[in-house]
Amino acid sequence: MQALEYVRTNQTKFQAELEEFLSIASISTQPEHKSDISYAATWLRDRLLIAGFPKVDVMPTPGHPVVYAEWLPAGDDAPTILIYGHYDVQPPDPLEEWNTPPFEPTIVGYDIFARGAADDKGQLYVHVKAIEAFKETAGAPPINVKCIFEGEEECGSPNLEPFVRENADLLAADVAVISDTHILGKEMPSIVYALRGLTYVEVEVTGPDHDLHSGSYGGAVHNPIHALCEMIVSLQDEDGRITIPGFYDNVQELETEERAELAKAPFEREKWLREAGVSTDWGESAYTIVERTTARPTLDVNGIWGGYIQPGAKTVLPSKAFAKISMRLVPNQDPVEITQLVQDYLVEIAPPAVTVKVRDLHDGECAIVRRDSPAMQAAFRAYTEVFGKQPIFVREGGSIPVVATFQRVLGIETVLMGFGLPDDRLHSPNEKFHLPNFYKGIETAIHFMRFLAKP
Repeated sequence: MQALEYVRTNQTKFQAELEEFLSIASISTQPEHKSDISYAATWLRDRLLIAGFPKVDVMPTPGHPVVYAEWLPAGDDAPTILIYGHYDVQPPDPLEEWNTPPFEPTIVGYDIFARGAADDKGQLYVHVKAIEAFKETAGAPPINVKCIFEGEEECGSPNLEPFVRENADLLAADVAVISDTHILGKEMPSIVYALRGLTYVEVEVTGPDHDLHSGSYGGAVHNPIHALCEMIVSLQDEDGRITIPGFYDNVQELETEERAELAKAPFEREKWLREAGVSTDWGESAYTIVERTTARPTLDVNGIWGGYIQPGAKTVLPSKAFAKISMRLVPNQDPVEITQLVQDYLVEIAPPAVTVKVRDLHDGECAIVRRDSPAMQAAFRAYTEVFGKQPIFVREGGSIPVVATFQRVLGIETVLMGFGLPDDRLHSPNEKFHLPNFYKGIETAIHFMRFLAKP
């Protein structure tokens, strides 16, 4: 197939372009990088034009811009896909833990190390190069293609859903495609069909109206940090089950067939423990580690602070204590409802000497998609063609809220065609992308479009 041959003879060129993309410090959470975000958007626009898209726009939002592209060469009777990705990246901190500079892409063996390598610039660029391969060999892709690449995913996508709602007609498609997940291994393809949702809150506990001297008041005033810790401990039992009343009321339990499907994925407990850096696992004993981390709801304290934390000693009884708490949610759990349950319970269990405020910082709905749709089957065949073995269907423990947005606003499901690896260190120092997966990803995207055009 000519498109595949084009990819194989242009790998050096594609790698150089990827390195250029990864060198842009498009950190969406830091205002000082606003110009880098703008540059990344225009860089991506120019590459989409080179790839053959006749229409490409950098569209403003109240925050960072969305890059939109469309190419509709196949006519109204052909399928239309909507490719989503994000060109923004996480901050690289802590810098001292990087082995190479985060925005100076470095090749070590068959891996490219840089911030955004796998999340999501490398995976996003897979589709740009697949379209270019069709343009250079067949004149156009065999289906209609639209792209929406945002610059705010790493700061919660505050403007994405409003953008999708306001441009629903422009974004109309038969199915969405996202490459922002990973496969099980270099030779073990997989397709994610379910994502957990998220509720993220900040808890503020207040005791006295000002900091107190612990020598004068300690032992007679309930310390807000103590109170917060007591409350946090009461949120789960010894087996990891969440104790918030009503939390599990709408949880969709795993059926026997689905548990059997999840069990097909290779899993080595000892290797998993080493990767996590722990000596044993923890949590609901009735579920496997894979089930706990992908298909069960969770509660985690992501940060806790209060009082004096600078060098040296200060014997203070603090006025306030804070914690950030996230909960991963599964199908049928409503993030808004869960946030209210959390707030009500924390207020209820708070000791009488303190007051509690709960702020909703971020939430996202879970998503589960059909495994028997034409697009999912096209993806299944494409992975099989390129990797030489059938992919395994898996759940993902993280959240990609845009999947639920596309379902709710556009009425379309999403095929999650990931090409990262479990050890790519997303959001951590030394993030990487396995370059053979970059090229295999391009070939898989080409086959996917070919199979979708002719089922």
